Order: sequence, then structure tokens, then C-alpha cells
Amino acid sequence: MTTRASSRALVVPVDTGHQRYDILIGSGLLDAAETWQGLPRAAMALIVSNTAVAPRYAARLRSALAPHYGSVSVLELPDGEQFKDWPTLNLIFDRLLGDGADRQTVLFALGGGVVGDITGLAAALYMRGVPFVQVPTTLLAQVDSSVGGKTAINHPAGKNMIGAFYQPQRVVCDLDTLRTLPLRELRAGLAEVIKYGPIADAGFLDWIEAHLDDLLARDAGALGHAVRRSCEIKAWVVGQDERESGLRAILNFGHTFGHAIESGLGYGHWLHGEAVACGMVMAADLSARLDLVPADFAVRLKQLIQRAGLPVRGPALGADRYLELMRVDKKAQGGEIRFVLIEAPGRAVLRAAPDALVRDVLAVHCG
Repeated sequence: MTTRASSRALVVPVDTGHQRYDILIGSGLLDAAETWQGLPRAAMALIVSNTAVAPRYAARLRSALAPHYGSVSVLELPDGEQFKDWPTLNLIFDRLLGDGADRQTVLFALGGGVVGDITGLAAALYMRGVPFVQVPTTLLAQVDSSVGGKTAINHPAGKNMIGAFYQPQRVVCDLDTLRTLPLRELRAGLAEVIKYGPIADAGFLDWIEAHLDDLLARDAGALGHAVRRSCEIKAWVVGQDERESGLRAILNFGHTFGHAIESGLGYGHWLHGEAVACGMVMAADLSARLDLVPADFAVRLKQLIQRAGLPVRGPALGADRYLELMRVDKKAQGGEIRFVLIEAPGRAVLRAAPDALVRDVLAVHCG
């Protein structure tokens, strides 16, 4: 994988072995004609967004796409993780069927991770598959959820349990959209940026520690580097293991604990990145208790997460409830919970841990 530059954007290629597409990273991409060249053409395109993002960006995207499609319409979904469900997914199908969309219709996911996940799943299912493009407008979506083809909705019993692997035609990360991102959302996105250091690049972790204040201040250069390096790492992992049969599981560092927090509290109470941040604290502590990394590494990671303004203490769901929820995690096998743990800075491993040790971690970090 070689990152290259076009006239406006850095281009990070994703190659799964059977499909190849580009991640474009830069400023001013929404309005640039070249951003939308080379995509599938059709009589119709549908921009799927939400009530928070569409008022800011949908008209601009619609104008940019108009020269390429016979008609471009916009669907605004309700905003929030709690709407990543069957009824909201059906709103997309209702619009597509009502407008007479065919198999060439192109969907554009304009928004954060929820919009990207639910639009991707709709694209995978409608008429057994129509093309879609990811246009992420949050930091979390730009560095993580828009890349790699994971699409899903939630179930009350578990997060992202109903979904499909379905790759986009392109990912367009316009860094300018991060300027209007609420601070809480920016911090949540930083959790997924931080994740890449412990699992894949110790040098990147050092860089994040040194530039965290710049990231929080929305320095364009710092954000551009963070998005680029995060996408490079994820693109490399996805290229090795598209369907999470092995290596790709490392991208779920902190997610086993984090998904339990989201499901246990009810979707939308904590942002996904907030839950992942707290989950990384617990997973790092579990790694240290298993003698995979020194205890000071777990402390170092916790301090970085605190500096980012993210939670480091989980809600008091009770250890039994945490364990029950984590047994529904997609990495679990035969009822045995498997965690992504750190075996050295920059290197992760997937393995089980004794329930008693997990209870010890929960006792220290929750409540």
C-alpha cells in the first residue's frame, strides 16, 4: 500500500484482493468536481444523512453530484445511535422503492458512523447490492467506521449484530467538516485514533502523545496526519483480512468492554468512542494482569485517554451483566469471551482471559 497525492487530496488505497477503492483525504473535497469523477453513474443517486449533518452539507454534496446523475435526492434520518435499527433502515428502503430506484442507483452516506453503517447495510441489501460511497463528516467515521466495509445495525442484545461486509466505491474524508464537529464528538473520534498506536504503531502512539493538544485545537496539519496514518493502518489490516477471520480483530481493541457499556446503558447514552476509550483502559489493564505488558504501559494509555477528555471509568452495570453482554460479542467462541490485548506497544493479540481476572478489572474500573 502506497499513499499518494492527487491535486487536492492524499489518496490511501484499499485492496481487499477482490475489490479496490480509494480513501481521499483533504480539504475542500465536497465541492471539488474531481472528487466525484470515476464513480458508477446512474439515473438516480440518494444522499442518506441525518438531521444534524444534512442542514450543513447535503445541499453542497447534492450540487456537486448533480452533473453526474439524472436526479439526486436527500433522505434525513433521525440522529443518534439509538436509531441504528430496523425501523430506520426501512426508511431508506421506503425511499428507494418509492422513488423507483434500480440496481444502478448510488447511495452516498453523508454523516458519522451511524449513517455510514446503516447506509452501507441498505446498499448491501437493496436488490441484493447497489453501489455506495462513504462521505464521513466525523473524526471517528473518517479514521475508522467508513473504511473496510463493515455495515450493520444494532440489536437490543448486542451492538452491530446484524450486518454484512460490503465495501464502498470510495471514501471521501473532507477535513473541513471537522471544523463544525462538536467537541464531544471530536474527543470520541480521538479514541479511535489513539487505538491504532497500541495495536499497530508504537511510533504513532508517541506522535499522538506529543500532538494531542494540537488535535484538540483542530490544527489542520495534525488532524490531516492523524486521519492519514489511521486510514493507512486500517487499510493495511483490511487488505490482509477483509472478513475478520484473524488479524482484523485487532481493530476491536477496547471494543469488547466498550460494546458492553453501550448495550448495557442503552444505545446513545455514551458515544461509541467514549465507550471504546474506557474499554481500552480496561483492556490495557487486563493485558498487564496477564503479564503481556508492564503495568506502566496501562497507566500511560489511561493518562493519554484522560488528557483527551474521555472517560476512564465505566458505569456500574455489575460484573455479571458485563460478562453476560460480552459473551454476545462477535469475537466470542463457544461462550468464551476473547479480548484484543496488547502484548507489546504496537502489537496486539486476540485471546481469552479467566472470568475471575476480568472481574478484577471491572471492580477497579467500573462503578
